[in-house]
Amino acid sequence: MAYSGVKFLFFFLPLTLLAYQVTPQGKRRYVLLAASLIYFYLLSNWLIIYLLGTIAVVYTAGISMESYASKKKILTAAAAVLVIGALAVLKYADFMIGNLNLLANQKIPLLSLAAPIGISYYTLEAVGYLLEVYWGRIKAERNVCNLALFLAFFPQTMEGPIARYQDTAQQLLEGRPITQESLFEGSLLILWGLFKKIVIADRLAVMVNSLYGQWDTIAGASVLLAGTAFVIQLYMDFSGVIDIVRGSARIFQIELPVNFRQPFFAETASDFWRRWHISLGVWLKTYVFYPMTTSKLVTRWILFSKKKYGKYISKVGATALALFPVWLINGIWHGSQWVYLLYGMYYFVILVMEVVLEPVKKKIYKKAGWNAKHWFFHFLRIGRTWVIIFAGELFFNAASVRAGVQLLMNLFKDFKFSDLWGKAVTGTGLDAADLVVILCGILIVLLYDLLKENNIDVMKLIRQQKLPVRWAVCYALILAVVVFGAYGGGYEPIDPMYASF
Repeated sequence: MAYSGVKFLFFFLPLTLLAYQVTPQGKRRYVLLAASLIYFYLLSNWLIIYLLGTIAVVYTAGISMESYASKKKILTAAAAVLVIGALAVLKYADFMIGNLNLLANQKIPLLSLAAPIGISYYTLEAVGYLLEVYWGRIKAERNVCNLALFLAFFPQTMEGPIARYQDTAQQLLEGRPITQESLFEGSLLILWGLFKKIVIADRLAVMVNSLYGQWDTIAGASVLLAGTAFVIQLYMDFSGVIDIVRGSARIFQIELPVNFRQPFFAETASDFWRRWHISLGVWLKTYVFYPMTTSKLVTRWILFSKKKYGKYISKVGATALALFPVWLINGIWHGSQWVYLLYGMYYFVILVMEVVLEPVKKKIYKKAGWNAKHWFFHFLRIGRTWVIIFAGELFFNAASVRAGVQLLMNLFKDFKFSDLWGKAVTGTGLDAADLVVILCGILIVLLYDLLKENNIDVMKLIRQQKLPVRWAVCYALILAVVVFGAYGGGYEPIDPMYASF
């Protein structure tokens, strides 16, 4: 029951809204909890026991930390090991066994365990909650239902966004009524998400699947088209689903964390990751990067290296030490394949190199008398970041490391730009009408993001208009999705792409 599907949008969500609104305010949290557990069960069936187990472990650990303060470090570590251990076994056990069999020439049978949808998301929220209680930033939740609602809230089940307890828990418990404004704002955001997901992303999936399926034979412009199409598909799919998620929550007057902020206007790789999958980046920064920067390993390195090698080497080394676990976890989190691990290491190297080259860049600008804020250098940096993103995502979507390397090598074989509107497009499964719809859709989203990048909030402007104008926009989006959406004959339903991570 995907968020962009008929069952969710026309049955599950409306029924939940109705039950929520007719329930007294003080009891509405229980409606949300019941709906969340039902939704999780419909997605994962008996695998809901893993979610319930995580809730039980985290709740017990939180209460115990406050009751036995002297043992809270052990309690936190034990609970984190149990929670992360379940994720590790379910998602990565077969990966480890397979590699062990390959290296040691063994035939250990695979476990073939099934993992529930959303385990990567609620596990991070659970670990974040444990650390917040351990650090004393929040009080342990005494009502198990309240904690369960935070971890299981149904709009966040599949793809997040990953929230901190203090960011959303209170909103979930307040039970604020659905208003005309919240219904409109949420519906508008849902429709915008459907436009990106169904009109653009799902139609592009046909091209992406076709081209990547020929990874060992395509070359030149076809590889460029495959990588570019995938980057756009991924953005439209992920950001579109997050819009649906945030819109669904907003109807209940619940504001979930923003997960995207015009990522393709980033000037550097680090800036890109401050704009892309923001909630994951915030989680890694809060619970991995910052603790690493104050760890004994990093502080000892700084004290040693400053005297022996100077501030520059000390800074580079400290940055590398703090960033390495961040990008190791980022790669592993995406899945049990070597391509994901290498993808994380790719960005680790890129971000460390940014720190290494920063003084060199400043010297070059100063010596040449260039203005780093000039529009030419602004667009040059954006273009450079696009190349970094393209190379990373081209490899990220490859079926294997070998396929990723082959695609990168084939990019430079027999390359002709003219093929982009001829040979490269032929046989991808899309006709001229499909391409026109995709290009028009991309231009609309690009304009929206461009306005937002320049502090013009299109959604806010629409909300400020009179009622006929506001609903005219909604009907236009509905018409676009119904007429131009990729569904029906010739199209296979496309599940949210980040739901598998």
